[in-house]
Amino acid sequence: MVLGAPLGYAADRTRSDRSRYSIINKLLLFTGGLIQHILMMILNITDSEILGYALDTLYNVISNDEEEEQDENAQKQGDDLGTQFTEKFLQDPEHITLLLTLLEEFDFHVRWPGVKLLTALLKNQGIQVQGIVLVSPMGVSRLMDLLADSREVIRNDGLLLLQQLTKGNAAIQKIVAFENAFERLLDIITEEGSSDGGIVVEDCLLLLVNLLKNNSSNQNFFKEGSYIQRMKPWFEVGNDNSGWSAQKVTNLHLMLQLVRVMVSPVNSPGATASCQKCMYQCGLLQQLCTILMATGVPADILTETINTVSEVIRGSQVNQDYFASVNAPSNPPRPAIVVLLMSMVNERQPFVLRCAVLYCFQCFLYKNQKGQGEIVATLLPSTIDANSISAGQLLCGGLFSADSHSNWCAAVALAHALQDNLTQKEQLLRVQLATSLGKPPVSLLQQCTNILSQGSKVQTRVGLLMLLCTWVSNCPIAVTHFLHNQDNVPFLTAQISENLGEDERLVQGLCALLLGICIYYNDNSLENYTKEKLKQLIEKRIGKENFVEKLGFITKHELYSRAALKPQPVFPSPEQMLFDHEFTRLVKELEGLITKAVHKSSEEEKKEEEVKKTLEQHDNIVTQYKELIREQDAQIQELKEKVVSMTTQTEQLQATVSQQQSQIQQHKDQYNILKLKLGKENQSQSNNQGDTQVNGLQTEELSQLREQLEELRRQQTLLQTQLSEKDAVIDSLKSATQAAEGPAGGSDNTELLQELEALKNQVQSHLAEIGHLKAERQELQRRAEAASSDTAHPSDNSSDAAKAELESRLAAQTSETEKLKESRSELEKQLASATSTVAILQTEKSKLQTEVQESKKEQDDLLMLLADQDQKIHSLKQKLKDLGETVEDEDDIDARDQTSDEEDEDED
Repeated sequence: MVLGAPLGYAADRTRSDRSRYSIINKLLLFTGGLIQHILMMILNITDSEILGYALDTLYNVISNDEEEEQDENAQKQGDDLGTQFTEKFLQDPEHITLLLTLLEEFDFHVRWPGVKLLTALLKNQGIQVQGIVLVSPMGVSRLMDLLADSREVIRNDGLLLLQQLTKGNAAIQKIVAFENAFERLLDIITEEGSSDGGIVVEDCLLLLVNLLKNNSSNQNFFKEGSYIQRMKPWFEVGNDNSGWSAQKVTNLHLMLQLVRVMVSPVNSPGATASCQKCMYQCGLLQQLCTILMATGVPADILTETINTVSEVIRGSQVNQDYFASVNAPSNPPRPAIVVLLMSMVNERQPFVLRCAVLYCFQCFLYKNQKGQGEIVATLLPSTIDANSISAGQLLCGGLFSADSHSNWCAAVALAHALQDNLTQKEQLLRVQLATSLGKPPVSLLQQCTNILSQGSKVQTRVGLLMLLCTWVSNCPIAVTHFLHNQDNVPFLTAQISENLGEDERLVQGLCALLLGICIYYNDNSLENYTKEKLKQLIEKRIGKENFVEKLGFITKHELYSRAALKPQPVFPSPEQMLFDHEFTRLVKELEGLITKAVHKSSEEEKKEEEVKKTLEQHDNIVTQYKELIREQDAQIQELKEKVVSMTTQTEQLQATVSQQQSQIQQHKDQYNILKLKLGKENQSQSNNQGDTQVNGLQTEELSQLREQLEELRRQQTLLQTQLSEKDAVIDSLKSATQAAEGPAGGSDNTELLQELEALKNQVQSHLAEIGHLKAERQELQRRAEAASSDTAHPSDNSSDAAKAELESRLAAQTSETEKLKESRSELEKQLASATSTVAILQTEKSKLQTEVQESKKEQDDLLMLLADQDQKIHSLKQKLKDLGETVEDEDDIDARDQTSDEEDEDED
């Protein structure tokens, strides 16, 4: 910085001015040293009040805020001085780090001046300070703590600080958002009274707009956090809307802007659609429509509400359908669209309000073919109702009124009803208008060209030409209807060929565009106006180069690029209302195509037509092959399904066959067994009837005994498994009771352990009995096997005795088994009761442990409070000592007490 010529002032200043600037230079030198000196003091100061004075001094040096009014030069001079002082301060980034550290101090005398100083630095050198804060550890988090300060002054100034900090820095915006900023800001807005709140609500809303505007990450976080739903109560407006304060108007305006930020057309289509869906589901759109139809709402709030509703419904079929169903509270009820269009074509309404209504109508028809059909249907003869006002009647009335602004708005609105919709372009050709009594009706297309040829205002002609260009583009039938009027082409060529002033150049360009569209989309159905004849006409009367030059007047116009930026029609003045956003897209698409079409010769046209025919033939062949392939694919799919069904049937038949084969085999085996049995019986009857007994036992009885033995074995195994499980349960209960044993329940646990030991002894005794029975079973089995292998035949008395003995033993074993089962059930009941008792003890133990933990926590809290109290007492004593007061420490008091006690003893 050159101190000889500060602030960029020229060298030819007066002598007094130069003297004044020399003084300023010296002040800069002095103040720069003063800043360094104050910063060195801050590092060494421990007293909070003096530290606050130092920070206030720095703020007064750097800040540009002046209470008194100043002229422009003085204000600029002050701004430049504040910027230079800020640069001095920022020469060392550690100064910002020190300031962030001081903001952690809770003392009001330190924190508040620090907040104001950092805000002033951000105002003067925002980008540089943002970079330092961003790389500072926990820098943003420290600043976010200001919103939680219970002192409103610091919290409110913290909002202003965060506003400056988040301007134009996406990284800081993300950090602030993820530091729970949305939750805190919405809570503050609710506490302060929402739209009825004061300046604090305005500051919170400005900060929210900073965090969300052009930041897709924060917008998604805001939506996913269900914060959109919390915006609905803001727009609950009562019936009495008179006497709104200026602050309420400002707050509600910012709230509407916040909604628009979430659904702005510049956002990604997916994010916008998701927010639109959420706003409809939570009832926010319904609340906005209520404000839209309410009475007594201020004009600027009504205008912004219309713009907000426009962007909430833009491109969303569900929201557009809901908006179409909204009725105004009138008698009889009228659709909201009709009420809004009445305002648009009313020249007494404010200009910004009329533009907002036009934008709302455009957004309602954007990608909404259903809505386009409903609007066009109100113009058709079969649907016109003479007793009610329709949207189509209002548009026609505005289109042919004496107000040029109404002409332009109605023409653009009707053009949006035809945008990218060939069906409605053809339907609109059926519209007939009664111009005056006694004359036949004329078509809407003809009436537009008639008004165009009458030489009305530029704004009216521009609107009508945009409507005609949109209507006939990509619609050969409309082109034929337009060319069928013999006056249209001569009028266009005359307009293009004339040398008119600057104001008429745009009209010439639009006439050239309309004539070029008639060439490009001409189907050569009219013999006098084929493509070739129209090009020859241009070449003779206008000239191809002149035609292309006039066509370029559209895109070279200064208002064209402004309209191409965003969909919303915003104009500084009514006279600049010329271009529509969607029309600029149409011009961009058609300009190059029309230029090529005009320059092409007849031979090139023929070649192109031949190429087109060839391509069409190829397309037809490809289409035929595609259809053939689709048919073959369908046949293949049918065959595959048949194969799958036949495979399933085959598998089912195979399963049936295998099942039948197994049944046949079983029958064969049974037949062989029966055959063997019959042979053995015949042989035994022929040889000896006594041979059918083995050791006095029949074969069937032996098999029954074997089955009973096997059943007893299985039962024994099952009992052993259950006993092992019960042992494990007993061991676990034992360990649990030992762990739960305490001063309150030791005797109960000892009794439970004794019961468990007794149960275990009973189980062991039952195990011994089961082992004994097992040995007896094995002995019986061994004897039965020995009896089956024995060839001798004892007498009938001995066999009867053995049989009786076995039956008695089996009966005994059966009874023993039943007893074991009963004892097992009793053991299970006892174990269940023991388990429940242990569970109760464990619950009591957990309660006792919880109480112990709570008491420990209370003791810790008391210790912390005592420690804080001691610290405060110590600090107060230290301050008293610093002020020169005599303060006795606890050690001195104890020593004095001890001395007095000794003196008392000596006296005794």
